[in-house]
Amino acid sequence: MKKWFKYIKPYLPYFILGPICMIIEVIGEVVMPRLLAIIINNANAGTLTNATSMGVMGLMILTALLMMAGGVGGAWFGTKASVNFAADVRKDVYANVQRFSFANIDKFSTGSLVTRLTNDVTQMQNFVNMLLRMTLRAPGMMIAALIMAITLRPKLAIVFAVSMPVLLIAIGFIILRGHPLFKSMQTKVDGLNATVQENVTNVRVVKSFVREDFEIEKFGTANGNLKEAGMKAMKNMILMQPIMTVMMNATVIAVILFGGPIVIRGEMPVGDLSAFITYTTQILSSLMMVTFMLMMSSRAMASANRIQEVLQEEPDISDRDAKYRDLKVEKGSVEFKNVTFRYYKNSEDPVLSKVNLSIPAGATVGIIGSTGCGKTTLVSLIPRLYDTDEGSVFVDGVNVRNYSIENLRNGVGMVLQQNTLFSGTIAENLRWGDESASDEEMKKVAEYAQAAKFVESFKDQYETVLDQGGTNVSGGQKQRLCIARALLKKPKILILDDSTSAVDTATEAQIRRAFREDLQDSTKIIIAQRISSVEGADMIVVMDDGVITGIGTHDELLKNNEEYREIYDSQMELRKKEG
Repeated sequence: MKKWFKYIKPYLPYFILGPICMIIEVIGEVVMPRLLAIIINNANAGTLTNATSMGVMGLMILTALLMMAGGVGGAWFGTKASVNFAADVRKDVYANVQRFSFANIDKFSTGSLVTRLTNDVTQMQNFVNMLLRMTLRAPGMMIAALIMAITLRPKLAIVFAVSMPVLLIAIGFIILRGHPLFKSMQTKVDGLNATVQENVTNVRVVKSFVREDFEIEKFGTANGNLKEAGMKAMKNMILMQPIMTVMMNATVIAVILFGGPIVIRGEMPVGDLSAFITYTTQILSSLMMVTFMLMMSSRAMASANRIQEVLQEEPDISDRDAKYRDLKVEKGSVEFKNVTFRYYKNSEDPVLSKVNLSIPAGATVGIIGSTGCGKTTLVSLIPRLYDTDEGSVFVDGVNVRNYSIENLRNGVGMVLQQNTLFSGTIAENLRWGDESASDEEMKKVAEYAQAAKFVESFKDQYETVLDQGGTNVSGGQKQRLCIARALLKKPKILILDDSTSAVDTATEAQIRRAFREDLQDSTKIIIAQRISSVEGADMIVVMDDGVITGIGTHDELLKNNEEYREIYDSQMELRKKEG
């Protein structure tokens, strides 16, 4: 409970007033049968007068109005408390996810995080709402009705000593079975969400490979698993209803069976028996409400545990121990010292092994090598998208672990292999680089990235609305917009990870010339497959299987590095065939 009190505290008045209102409703419900009993007893005895009738009727109307006020108030405060509680929990879960490293996200999976932010939080919201409306109402009614029943006829109330223990045992058994079933059901929701998200995100690939039938079958499997898990959980709840109904009816029959002769002998007024039967129904109904609340708590607890897993997950990359939190990247020099990295910490073969590399500030560096040789991994260590297993990375002579993550990443502009744009206008996407950038600054970086021409050809130019993922622009246009967005940060270190692969060679040459002429103070690291993309660099790094096999200029590597020469010769031969 302590874990959740921080979300309760700001709305404590709602959490207090809601149950109080429900108590008012409970008082009315237990008073009503006694008022009705007065009418029945007086009518049966022939002593009912108009004054008595009108007086009791007035009390019943007043009681009903108070019950209505209590019920409406309880519902209102319960809703206010639960909705605000859920909103704050969802905000903190999302904020913590934003701090996660790639490794943290991989641990949960994207689909599972979506489920926890939506379905699991909703389950907790519903439970809190129900808890505020039932936590005092159900036990309060059960206790008050039991007291009223015992007051009316103590010996007749003995029937509860049999029915209630039987019900409690049955309820306990059902709840113990329900918790693991609900936990399993939430896991199946994870699977379904992951399937849907993957399909929708990659719908173009699905269609291009004509794999719709496969994806439908895959979704059907996930949907079937959820249905099966849901049915198991619901069957457990369905079992509760007939047990409660049978016990309630059996108890009422027992009350009539034992109470009828007492009334016939004149030892108990018929109105009191009627009230006793009503109290019997209230006692067992409130017990049913408690049972339902416990069943809901079983599902909510499963969701709460899943949410706590996210809230308590510590990002494996943080700046808690950073020595120079206020330090910013000023020059842009980069140095790798004996760097080794593994994606899976128990893996024997590292992705990078004993890498040593020094990049001067303001230099243009090309990195080339076969697919999967560790190029992207190497540059990802600079802004701490990952941390090294061994060795260190230095920026401006300072270990990257000693910067605050915000200052370090603000100093690094990175255009990833997978170019991602967000729903919104082109201007909004570009201003991810600098939200306060002027229109002139935005247009200038668009010109550097060779994006200005096609943007200005659109009817709405920079106010053109992009679909989610930028699906209404071409691959080359998307790449250029992503480059412009990175440039708007005015980074001291600019990393381009094969980010001109979708543009023609002439446009790529113009982009390189703009970098050379207008970004002289920035360190530029260019990962490329084409040697033509990096041959003019101050320094070219050749990588193979996680190690650096050569460093030098284009001419030096052609003379001294066999691997570089093989790549160059193969590309020249291919160009001749195409020409």
